[in-house]
Amino acid sequence: MWLGPGQAIYAGPSLELGPHSGSVACLAVGVDDSFTVRTATHGGRTARTALIAPRFVHQLIAHGRRMVFCYLDATSARERVCRLRMTDGDHALRYGHRQEPLLVRAGAQLADSDSPGMALRWLDLAGAVEPGAMDSRIGMAARYLREQTNPVLSADELAARAGLSTSRFLHLFREHAGTSFRRYRLWARMLRVGALLSGRQDLTTAAVEAGFASPSHFSDSFHAMFGLQPSRLLAVGVRIRLLPTADLR
Repeated sequence: MWLGPGQAIYAGPSLELGPHSGSVACLAVGVDDSFTVRTATHGGRTARTALIAPRFVHQLIAHGRRMVFCYLDATSARERVCRLRMTDGDHALRYGHRQEPLLVRAGAQLADSDSPGMALRWLDLAGAVEPGAMDSRIGMAARYLREQTNPVLSADELAARAGLSTSRFLHLFREHAGTSFRRYRLWARMLRVGALLSGRQDLTTAAVEAGFASPSHFSDSFHAMFGLQPSRLLAVGVRIRLLPTADLR
């Protein structure tokens, strides 16, 4: 698993994911075979690449041994480019990335690699960095959330820093980040747990330091966001690496 500002990549065993809804968009890529995405409104559809919108309940059933899941928040220019590269579907669920064959081949290499260069090349295939139209005040607030440890910053505090009323700040945040302030803050805390685990911190301590009320609060939140318990993810031997921030925007 690779973690960086505004993005995270998991490459490895398919896992058996239950229904869940993410806080940010997820680009799913079947490395060895296709997969099926099931939702209440779309039924089931089989694909090799799919982009799933944040806060959209779905279940992904893998038909192959390995998957790549790339989580991109809307404050990252990559998310906007990735969305434009999907060729079919609607706002909630899009299919058929224009670089699909390359993403599949590079995903097989990424699953066996510890190279940050390989992870960055895969990200460029998914959505190369291009200038975006992000409101600078919201982009700064998102950065504060990702960098802040414990205690977690409130909407009132960040609105004041941005020179906005809380209601206006929350409206702009949802508009530009593609998800609610609360869900994005939860995503930022998840990234913080991953960064602490990469530094050999134990899960219980990492969860508390990232602002979760208790290990069970973290576990429940993780399951709702990703469709499995964190202990199951760690049990497959996942290695957590940090992407070089100088190469990310």
